[in-house]
Amino acid sequence: MRLRVKWLAGAALAMLWALPSQATVKDGVDAWQAGNYAKAITEWRGPAEQGDPDAQFNMGQAYKLGRGVPADAKVAQSWYQKAAQQGHEQAQANLGLILFQGGDRQGAMPWIIMAAQHGEPRAQYVLGTAMFNGDLVARDWPRSYALMTRAAAAGVSQAANSLQQMDKYLSAADRQAGAAMAQKMEQGGTFEVAMSPSMTSTLPKSPATKTATAKPAPSATSAAPAPAKIAQAAPKPAPPPAAAPKPTPAPVSSTVARPAAATPGGWNVQIGAYGSQQAAQKVWLDAAKNAAIRGKSPVYIPVGALTRLRIGPFTGKTDANQACDSLQKAGFNCFPVAP
Repeated sequence: MRLRVKWLAGAALAMLWALPSQATVKDGVDAWQAGNYAKAITEWRGPAEQGDPDAQFNMGQAYKLGRGVPADAKVAQSWYQKAAQQGHEQAQANLGLILFQGGDRQGAMPWIIMAAQHGEPRAQYVLGTAMFNGDLVARDWPRSYALMTRAAAAGVSQAANSLQQMDKYLSAADRQAGAAMAQKMEQGGTFEVAMSPSMTSTLPKSPATKTATAKPAPSATSAAPAPAKIAQAAPKPAPPPAAAPKPTPAPVSSTVARPAAATPGGWNVQIGAYGSQQAAQKVWLDAAKNAAIRGKSPVYIPVGALTRLRIGPFTGKTDANQACDSLQKAGFNCFPVAP
């Protein structure tokens, strides 16, 4: 079974505006928000040509949209590349997705990997698909499941669909391992990616990661059709700054709903979040064999595209911790949940 990551009609490439690093770059952002695109380009061009990665990224956005300058995908890509090579995370994500959508999957993959490691959900979706199929990177089903889980939690709807497909093929142990990896990623954990023998592209040499004091908000622009084997997800658009042009696609919420109350009456333990309730039920059937939770009941809590599995009730924190110790020795991820 191979995953084919589907495109939505009118799928979009995320539009992210760089946090200004110089006064002239900020002046350009202000001009853009006021609709004065020509002035924005004038403010950005000098710093961009002098090597400012924020200005380079913004120039790429302008050429991508054709505002203040004629639309030119090749010029946009060249500006993204300049910024990406300096460690600009947003440029790395956009460059990787543009290359991937244009059919250069091998050239795109190093940038996709870097963006996924930074937590970019569209890149996590593409990399998760590649890991499931063993395309360009080594096949790794648990890590693929983890990346797809994070992308689904961020609002990439195709990732949720892929999780449901993966649930049919992955063992309970692989799903459990993937859920644990996803939790570590959520907490900022890093991961390594092994390239397949056919992957001849190499990652750029140690770019210095761009440091920003705040994360910019994404918006959306049009994207190219997907290549044949695996394709990029519809991105997670969000509104641009107040006075900036509005994106065409409807926003996709990246907010994860707060879980409903778990089993009443005491402490509970949580052993994972899965792509469907059916997958969570399969894990419960396996976990229920553990004597530490004999007589306890499962609770399935929908949280966005995922389903959390909690078990309880326990009489107190000590009992919940003891149950988790036993489950962890059996290979399950586990943590106690207060009433």
